[in-house]
Amino acid sequence: MGQTAKYAGVLHEKLVFGRRVRVLSDWFAQLIPQNAHVLDVGCGDGLISALLRSRRPDLELMGVDVLVREHTHIPVQRFDGVHLPFPDKAFDVALFSDVLHHTADPLILQREAQRVARSFLLIKDHYREGIAAGLRLRVMDWVGNARFGVSLPYNYWSEAQWSRAWKELGLQPTRIVTRVGLYPAPADWIFGARLHFVALLACESLSRQPQNAEEQAR
Repeated sequence: MGQTAKYAGVLHEKLVFGRRVRVLSDWFAQLIPQNAHVLDVGCGDGLISALLRSRRPDLELMGVDVLVREHTHIPVQRFDGVHLPFPDKAFDVALFSDVLHHTADPLILQREAQRVARSFLLIKDHYREGIAAGLRLRVMDWVGNARFGVSLPYNYWSEAQWSRAWKELGLQPTRIVTRVGLYPAPADWIFGARLHFVALLACESLSRQPQNAEEQAR
């Protein structure tokens, strides 16, 4: 199992990883407001945030993770996976990039992020929607993360579950992208589809009203 995960992961890194980093940093660059102070929660080595900063030099970025790697691309602080070690409203934006489905209860960490973010939560994650969605998501998750020892609870929410959580927290979707374009065709037909989303969510304290509910990729 260990060797299989290693070889699958190496293949994934060669064929998918670079494109994924570029695509996600592009979307984040489009969606984050000007001059924002951004907290990247579960940032890993911070590569996506570093590329985001190269596209948006007006942004100030720092990360937190449960395991701080020896070499990181942005400043990273350790946290316990539940409590963010910052005061209320310390950041403009809290960013989650494929992090919440690795938690036992995504609602808990979203609530904590809402505490430290004064303006927005920006979430890239998954919808468990479509034929064999759970299986397809498990395959992607295992290939991308198993070799690193990342926790894999396979906790994928449906679109309705995400919507209920955001309503409970008082988060207002201002833009939701469902065609993210992470994979080239034909892989995107299987592992893209509606399995991925990027959502910009206004915190309850903001007075702005939701805009268009769903945006299509370029």
